[in-house]
Amino acid sequence: MPLPKIEDARKLSDQELADEILAAKRELFELRLQKATRRLEKPHQFKHVRHRIAQMMTVEGERQRAAQQAEAQKTAAASPSVEPSQPDVQEEE
Repeated sequence: MPLPKIEDARKLSDQELADEILAAKRELFELRLQKATRRLEKPHQFKHVRHRIAQMMTVEGERQRAAQQAEAQKTAAASPSVEPSQPDVQEEE
């Protein structure tokens, strides 16, 4: 089984992505449990599941940052630009 592609994670909606992350974390827990009880048949599954979790969390973070940037641009466009005043600094002699 090849490693999953990040494009697959990008196709998911926000709710599906959150559900998939939760399911993958549960799967990783189950793999660790199998390893502890010596029932693990496919140790390479750890790599695949961790890789999939990382991809989905990356996509989730990208979406959150994009939403924050859009919100910041929206508020910046709505409010007038006011430059912060700098206090006058007097030199002591």
